[in-house]
Amino acid sequence: MNLYDDLRIEPLTTAHDRSSFSCGVPELDLYLQRQARQDVDRHLATVFVFSRDGVRVDAFYTLSARSVLAEHLPANLAAKLPRYQIPATLLGRMAVDEAHRGRGLGTYVLLHALKRALNASTQVASWAVVVDAKQGAREFYLKNGFISFPSQPERLFITMKAIQNWLG
Repeated sequence: MNLYDDLRIEPLTTAHDRSSFSCGVPELDLYLQRQARQDVDRHLATVFVFSRDGVRVDAFYTLSARSVLAEHLPANLAAKLPRYQIPATLLGRMAVDEAHRGRGLGTYVLLHALKRALNASTQVASWAVVVDAKQGAREFYLKNGFISFPSQPERLFITMKAIQNWLG
């Protein structure tokens, strides 16, 4: 049995109690508590929550559309791409409640987000998943196959092709 088999993964609704969520990064806590529902209602981001009881939020992530310029990518990749905006998926925010830290839930959440982005890319084109790493998260993303933008080391990406290869 997987450690996370009992987690429900679903879009954020008004049934989810966001008030007690705390990941240790105030910007992410406040986003979930005060802004996430508005972003969902305005179709600015889709927020997915992980919960054991369908109420308390144990983790969450957001996905939305994005584009990147090939010229901002590493030269070896940019040379193979057109010189216009390249469609991408933004992993805008991702966080795990402090109560679950150190148990691998972050990697599980990331895998779920990448699988969802890869699946969505068959319906709406997306070349990569992009993330702007929050405080202390850059190493986590690098360890999981992301590559830094040369001019912005806190902005990272992983191509859909790499995700597909990683997931098998």
